[in-house]
Amino acid sequence: MAGQGAERLQPSSTRPASGVTGLTADEAARLLQEHGYNELPRRRTRSIFDTAIDVAREPMFLLLLAAGSIYLLLGDTADALLLLGFVIVSMTISILQERKTDRTLEKLKDLSSPRALVLRDGAPVRLPGREVVAGDILLLEEGDRIAADGVLIESHDLLVDESLLTGESLPVGKEVRTAASAPVYAGTMVVRGGGMARILGTGPRTEFGKIGTTLQSVQAEDSPLQREIRGLIKRFAWFGAGVSSLTFLLYVALRDDWFGGLLTAIALAMSTLPEEFTVVFTAFMALGAWRIAKSHVLTRHTPVIEALGRATVLCVDKTGTLTQNRMSVAAVAFGDTVQTLWDANAGRAPDGVREVLAHAVLASEVLPFDPMEKALHQALADVDPGAVRCLGEGVLVHDYPITTELLAMTHVWRMPGQAMHVVAAKGAPEAVGRLCRLDPPRYAAVLQHAERLAGEGMRVMAVAKAGHEGEAWPLRPDGFRFIWLGLVALADPLRPEVPAAIAQCRKAGIRVVMITGDYPATAQAIAKDAGLPAQPIVTGDVLRAANDREWKDIVRTTHVFARVRPEQKLHLVEAFKSEGHVVAMTGDGINDAPALKAAHIGIGMGGRGTDVAREASSLVLLDDDFASIVRAIRLGRHIYDNLRKALTYVVAVHVPIAGMVLLAVLLSTPPALGPVHIVFLELIINPACALVFEPEPEHRDLMKMPPRDSAESLFGAPDIAMALLLGIGILAAAAAVFLTALPRTEPGAARALGFATVVLGNLALIVSSRALHSSFLSLIRIPNSAQWWILGMGGLAMAAVVSIPVLRAVFHFSPVKPVVWFAIPVVVVGMIVWFECIKQVFARSKPGASM
Repeated sequence: MAGQGAERLQPSSTRPASGVTGLTADEAARLLQEHGYNELPRRRTRSIFDTAIDVAREPMFLLLLAAGSIYLLLGDTADALLLLGFVIVSMTISILQERKTDRTLEKLKDLSSPRALVLRDGAPVRLPGREVVAGDILLLEEGDRIAADGVLIESHDLLVDESLLTGESLPVGKEVRTAASAPVYAGTMVVRGGGMARILGTGPRTEFGKIGTTLQSVQAEDSPLQREIRGLIKRFAWFGAGVSSLTFLLYVALRDDWFGGLLTAIALAMSTLPEEFTVVFTAFMALGAWRIAKSHVLTRHTPVIEALGRATVLCVDKTGTLTQNRMSVAAVAFGDTVQTLWDANAGRAPDGVREVLAHAVLASEVLPFDPMEKALHQALADVDPGAVRCLGEGVLVHDYPITTELLAMTHVWRMPGQAMHVVAAKGAPEAVGRLCRLDPPRYAAVLQHAERLAGEGMRVMAVAKAGHEGEAWPLRPDGFRFIWLGLVALADPLRPEVPAAIAQCRKAGIRVVMITGDYPATAQAIAKDAGLPAQPIVTGDVLRAANDREWKDIVRTTHVFARVRPEQKLHLVEAFKSEGHVVAMTGDGINDAPALKAAHIGIGMGGRGTDVAREASSLVLLDDDFASIVRAIRLGRHIYDNLRKALTYVVAVHVPIAGMVLLAVLLSTPPALGPVHIVFLELIINPACALVFEPEPEHRDLMKMPPRDSAESLFGAPDIAMALLLGIGILAAAAAVFLTALPRTEPGAARALGFATVVLGNLALIVSSRALHSSFLSLIRIPNSAQWWILGMGGLAMAAVVSIPVLRAVFHFSPVKPVVWFAIPVVVVGMIVWFECIKQVFARSKPGASM
């Protein structure tokens, strides 16, 4: 059974020379059930107990346990048990959040399983590599990572990089002689040619599987964003530790109360500890990657999500990314005739059309996966079904793959009843023209003809034939005496959503650059339809001849590069980076890997891309659609924006908590907040910072803002200043209420009023922090279900602890006269006005920002 992610491909019009058909779906399902998935033993999944142990090691919980122990020493069993209960509740919330994040990351790992092309029921099927079973026929193509151990049954100029397994730096040639001489191994890479292999061992039964446990111990290096988050945590933690130590010394000096000083210092440490930072970052990145995956973009390295919001240049290929990658043969040119294919129905196609298409098919892969080669097979089947059957009886005996020096593919066939071998070549018109040794006038005419067809937005290839006696093959294709046959023009229409997506990029300050190996005229036609500036257009030859100064001028002004060689893509990426751009780059071939690795955001093609390209990328485009890249950039900006809002809220809300603890020490008043009150507030803060802000709808002008400056910190001085001012507003209101009530009522009543002010200020801050450019009243109306759950539960819990006698006693509150409570809404309105004023000030300094 092909798994859930299996994709059944169009059956080829020809069959492998060996005549194999592979396993049936039922046989594959049975073997998968018997032997399990083709994967290395996974690292043991963390249990709830493991997660609980990790959570219990967090500083916040250690502080809670310390405070509970002190209460026990003081004989205050009720407070000690209450703190223990809060420890259990907080731990439960943290465990649930971590388990949700872990499950999301596991789903992403399943999505990122490498793909494999196998024969099932006689047809090629692309499925997750973990679903390959022993007995499968694996089809090998250039750029693929081999999914399991096996033995070759067919080989075409096959070179395999086995350095990951053997340490051998040079690729190894593979030929079908004996089973012992033609093994292939899981994890190795096809760097040239192709073939077929019968799978013998999967998962832990492979050579790679035997050493797989070593790989599981390798730890990934932290990203710059992770290091920045850790730096923020360290700075806040050191600040909190310093202030807590000074507070303890001051408390003891002023009151000579060691236990009271310890409790106050613990409360202050709890109020300044930014333990939510790590939770917020991990949850936002994991859930953000899952949201991006829903837009058909797989995130292989989650920190790249943050880089999406900084992208200033997006380098994309033409075929399959801007176009639909659904090629069809539109016209065939032979001699002086151009025949459109819809006029050449079966039985009525001129002999010239049949000959050109037949040799184009012979120069293609036997089991085509490339859309262009599929189109050639289909076109021949349409105009001459009998030719398809005849070609299927031939045997491919030798081939010459495309190289950077010669952009043409050559195949040598042994056909039944023919003494001479049939040699077929197809490729770039200029390359095939050189193979045919055309005289200058004919060569110029051929290129001019190809240019006219390309100017109509079609992809053009040339086809040639030759005959060869014996099996002494030339070293290179130019050793054959080729005869020019004609041109094939293939249409690949622009994706309909591309013009709107490019217009969106332009509004967002992102420059889209097309880099293609196709004809300049074809690239120019597609660029015009897509809405890209089609002039000037620069070719690979121009780039090769340019000096450093000319390169700088080119990358500043050019949006379309044509006839570009793969190695030149790397130079273009480096050139854009040297100009200060944050570069996103798409690629699908094995030679694209260096450029993908060098780009800040490498985007591999999931549908037509090679494993090499995907593994060199930080993102994988599952549908090869340009619009999906733009959606990913939009989501990256959105996720970063919400992350910043959450961090602003976290810092702001800790200011009044720490301030109220410190206020009581400095003014020698009864404690305003203790550990139990802080834990109550943490039960609101922890879920709010992730649940409210992570799904927050995007700002309407998100894609009208310029990319974020690459030098800008995630949470810099302006953000800290804004957070502090927001928090000071709550602190001032709570302190005013507490200090005003203290001489007029019991300390417990003043404490209840001050606590209620902090809680309500916290709830109001949650709403106000959702957007910088939206008012409090408008944010109340913008849907956010998590917000209402937090506001409702927080408000009800606060009402319970100040009104129910048992809970009042636990929180050390005294009854408050009902008439006094009417002053609190006025104070809350004052805090909201303060929030809006601060937002207005910072909105003017950040006119395009949403937070």
